[in-house]
Parts: sequence; C-alpha cells; structure tokens
Amino acid sequence: MPSMRGGRPAVASILALILATAGQGQEASARRARDLGLPFEFGTPGRLNAVTDVPGVEVGHVTLLEGDAVRTGVTAVLPRGRGKPGLGPCFAGAFSLNGNGEMTGIAWVEESGLLEGPVVITNTNSVGVARDAVIDYARKRLPGAEDWPGATWSLPVVAETWDGYLNDIYGMHVRSEHVFQAIDAARGGPVAEGNVGGGTGMICYEFKGGIGTASRALAAADGGYTLGVLVQANFGRRHQLLVGGLPVGRELTGDLIYTRRGTPDPTEAGSIIIVVATDAPLLPHQLKRLARRAALGVARTGSVSGNGSGDLFLAFSTANPRLGDVKGTIPLSMLPNDRMGPLFEATVGATEEAIMNALVAARTMSGRAGHRVVALPQDRVRDILRRHLRLAPEPAPN
Repeated sequence: MPSMRGGRPAVASILALILATAGQGQEASARRARDLGLPFEFGTPGRLNAVTDVPGVEVGHVTLLEGDAVRTGVTAVLPRGRGKPGLGPCFAGAFSLNGNGEMTGIAWVEESGLLEGPVVITNTNSVGVARDAVIDYARKRLPGAEDWPGATWSLPVVAETWDGYLNDIYGMHVRSEHVFQAIDAARGGPVAEGNVGGGTGMICYEFKGGIGTASRALAAADGGYTLGVLVQANFGRRHQLLVGGLPVGRELTGDLIYTRRGTPDPTEAGSIIIVVATDAPLLPHQLKRLARRAALGVARTGSVSGNGSGDLFLAFSTANPRLGDVKGTIPLSMLPNDRMGPLFEATVGATEEAIMNALVAARTMSGRAGHRVVALPQDRVRDILRRHLRLAPEPAPN
C-alpha cells in the first residue's frame, strides 16, 4: 500500500506507486544517449536497447517521492518472468570489482552456480527489509508452486547503492509492500530509466544518476544471441567522466557535490550495481567471466572504482530451462569458451551505454536538507563532442 503519514496516504507516494504499477511507458519515452548522437563503438543494440530484449526478462520499479526528503524506491529484475515455467533457476556468476557494498545471496550463487528468483535493487539501508520481503513474497504469492519449492527464495539476491544525499535514508521508507509491488509491476518491453525505482535518489559523476539499460544483438555468425545490461548508477567524481572517450567532466565544473575547489574528495561514497542477462548457453564459470567484463564498460565512462564504491556485478543466462528439475540428469548446452569474444564485447558496450542512458534520462532533483543534484547538461556535452569531431554537426536550417 502507499506510504502513510498521519493515517492518510501521502499524495506524492500514491502518484509514484501508480506510475510504477501501471506500467513503465510514462518514463520509458525519455531521451536516451543515442537520441543525442552520443557515440558507442561496440555492437548493435537490440530492438528496445534494453535488458528486456533478452526473452523472458522482466523489470519492475516502485518509485517513492514524498515531501522534501523521500527520494528512493525498488527495482526488480525477473530473469524468467513471473509465470510458469519462468520461475525456474538460471545459471549465474558474480564479480566484485570493489566490495564496499552489499549483494545478498551471492555466497550461494557462487557455490551452486544458480540464481533462484529475482534480483532486487534498492538503497543501502533497505537491503534487510527487501530481502525479507522477497522471501515473504514467495511464501504468500506462490504457495505449493511445483517449480518453486518453499526454500527457493530463502537466500534472495538483493543489492544496494547509497542515496543518502537526496533521500532520508535513515527514515526506512522502503517497506515490504513496495518490494511486492515492484515484483508485480515487472513486465517486458521498454524499461523506465533515470529517477525511477532503486535509482530514484542516485548520483553519477556528481550529476543525477539512477537506472539505465542497454542491449546488444549478436550477428548470426556469432550465434545470434542477445545480451542486456541494467545498471543502478551511483558512482564517480566529475573530473573522471568520459563520454565517447573524451574527458568531458573536466569541462563541466558547475554544481559539484563531492568535489570542492577543484580538489576531489578522497572518499568515494558511490556505487554501481550491474545485472547482465543473456540467452546464450553459458555455464556459471563463463557467466562469472562475463560479469568481470562489465568492469571494462564502467571504466569506459571514466570510473576508477574508488575505495568507498560498492561495484558488484551479476550475470545470468536464461538458456538451459530445465535447471529446476530435481530428478534424473539434466541435459545442458554450453557455448565453447573460444566463442565468448562477441559476448565480452557486447557486455562492455552495453554496460557503457546503460550508464550513459542513466545519465541522459535522469532529471535534476532536490531532496533531503535542500540538497540539489543537476542533470547532465546535454547540450554542453554535445557541443564538446562536436568540437572534437565525435559528434556530427547539426544540419544547417533550411
């Protein structure tokens, strides 16, 4: 149910939840990096250029906006969707580029090679309630499901980044029902980006950040597979930001948050969570290799993965649908390691673009204690790229 204050629903929260649960088209029409002509070197996007290009993958958001201080939410990624036989496990692998963050359930993913249930992303202080809510969701919504034993979600995967600059993070505004709503809102199709879901209050390169997604469609000669990435981007300092390989952050010196008098704060309070999905038939050790490559996509935007940054990545494959069978032997398919090169390139390219999509889609936001974070100045970025011949000039007016 919506957030309550004094026994009455908060209007802003009601509006946010309506937008979240009624579908994602409201936000999914926002501008994206390719709309601005930003250059990307690696690969061809899928039809939607989103993680949902991978068949079966669904994404849902709940966005919480209330008063002057609540700027948070929940994002849920469902690897096989909600319906039968979608509830079965997937092969998965994880990688920690820098471990100053949390992604629950990863010990079992690493041990078993399996991801069971959704990947939920929220703010740092809401990991516990979100984890418990996922277990409760399975208990209440899926009793006796043949392909979803009661223990399947006992070790849920819930990840976080810190939104305490804009959000009253110690107010514990994310509740169990919000996680339920995010899972129930999950759909295929276009994915809302920017100030939505778990990304509502996030900051990236000292601009407004949040949720971003992108995909790559491999050529038939490379298997014709699809790979998609979803990020919750909340990392980086302004001077590090690269766009199209150019250090544009060094020219965009206004409205800094963590940098003062041109000197970067040595502490880094940001993080990035990355979910990589593919329908290529990969085994867990191969998916761990894929998750590592997401780090190269982050680096292409300028990050050095600072000491305080929780940079945690998870990759899963929707192939091999019979992994939930518990009797007999399970026939598997596997892509040879020698054929993984195109998937590595796709991961790097889609990760870079997903981060840029988060920056382009995000809008200026004010929040807790009067803090304000500005959006990426898109026209200035385009001017810098054009000056360095990384963007085609505007056509002359008729």
